[in-house]
Amino acid sequence: MRTAASSSLSLTKALGWALAALGALAWAWLVFRIHLAGEPIWAVAAGVGGMVTGYIYLSPKTLAARYLFPGVAGMLLFVALPLVLTVRIGFTNYSATHLLSEERARAYLLAQTQVDEAHLQRFTLHTEGGQHRLVLSGPDGVARWQTPALKLGPAQTVTLEPRAEGAALPSAALPLREQIAQRDGLMALSLQAPGSADVWRYAGVGEFAPLRPLWVAGEDGSLTRQADGLLFGVNRDEGFFEHAASGERLSPAFKVDVGWANYTRMLGDPDFRGPFVQIFIWTVVFSALTVLFATALGMTLAVALNWEALAHRTLYRTLLFLPYAVPGFISILVFKGLFNQNFGEINAVLDALFGIRPAWFSDPFLAKAMLLIVNTWLGYPYIMILCTGLLKAIPADLYEASALAGVGPLTNFFKITLPLVIKPLTPLLVSAFAFNFNNFVLIALLTNGSPDILNSKLPAGTNDILVSYTYRIAFTDAGANFGLAAAISTMIFIIVAAMALINLRLTKASK
Repeated sequence: MRTAASSSLSLTKALGWALAALGALAWAWLVFRIHLAGEPIWAVAAGVGGMVTGYIYLSPKTLAARYLFPGVAGMLLFVALPLVLTVRIGFTNYSATHLLSEERARAYLLAQTQVDEAHLQRFTLHTEGGQHRLVLSGPDGVARWQTPALKLGPAQTVTLEPRAEGAALPSAALPLREQIAQRDGLMALSLQAPGSADVWRYAGVGEFAPLRPLWVAGEDGSLTRQADGLLFGVNRDEGFFEHAASGERLSPAFKVDVGWANYTRMLGDPDFRGPFVQIFIWTVVFSALTVLFATALGMTLAVALNWEALAHRTLYRTLLFLPYAVPGFISILVFKGLFNQNFGEINAVLDALFGIRPAWFSDPFLAKAMLLIVNTWLGYPYIMILCTGLLKAIPADLYEASALAGVGPLTNFFKITLPLVIKPLTPLLVSAFAFNFNNFVLIALLTNGSPDILNSKLPAGTNDILVSYTYRIAFTDAGANFGLAAAISTMIFIIVAAMALINLRLTKASK
């Protein structure tokens, strides 16, 4: 019995080690492929990560770490790594124009070719014994070259054979439609005449020609344009191949480090500073007013619903909580329809009562008011529920003593309820402020930041907050300035992290 159990245990252990070895081999293959892709840093990181994982799950000394490792690894991979990369991009000129590295941009330009029209060859395609043969003729129409019978498909270099003048064709030329059907195989061909360095490639329907490189690389990394001999030097300060005399720049440009340029631009560039400061102030005001209005409304409703003499309190509390139960993006889209200037119900009521139809989406002030109204509606149920729970914790003796002293409801609220509720509520209000500081969904779905700020270098709206402004810079601007957007994102992270630290301190104070 012992022998059977021991052999079963040995078999299980051997199977486990075999699976571990197989996983290690698969991971080593992945690391090797990453290295072959030209990413040595990521290959080293993947190799180290694999070794650490193997040690933690195979060593008997790291039993406790096995439970913590998935969470720590996930945090490093999905939180710390994107943060580090964002900070790193903030110190570069990375954008839609400057996407590639200098080496890749140079390789792209050197790979560009043009057809040598002077040596263009027309061809006809013929079938011969299940294979194909090309017959090439020059500008004078005389067929001087032909290929041996070959199978079209894989990439291949073929040496042309001289063709006797007036020699009969192997078969009738294939019609244009059938020739086009063989286009992929024709594009894979490289034809070379005996004694010539020229290589003819497929240049269009019925044509082969030598492809000449547009650019020639210099020893110093510069590029010379073959057509006119202009020299384009390397401008590593701005990331361009640039002609010194004319200022002409080549595309694509390349990514370079620009130091603190993106950060100094926020406050140093007058055309950028104005919209940026305006948006930053509105972000703070929007977040603060949302928290203030939602807290005032939620706390008032919680106090009212805490009145024991109020009939149907549970029904009212359920109805007032519904805005929080409905998904936020649905409520925002509903309000977008309600505030429509021409067909919205809100303007229909205002028109019937006062004869006005406010331009909620085109007037900057009204758009701000609309955002605050909608966000207060979305946020007050959360505060109401919190305050309802906190009110239950206030001793009833305090209210009984105030009643004996003849104190009214308002005095009770400001002297008893508010001081006892606001202290434990403060950390949650800081969290709500941080959430609204990055409330991208509301801005994007309701106004998209409109109306726009006029005469701004970068796209900016009067109702943008920092996060939506960053999104515009990164993904909707023609330049797609990822470096500048990363710098702004880093600043937002610092602000939110500071608020998180304040929140932690306030939480400790509450304890």
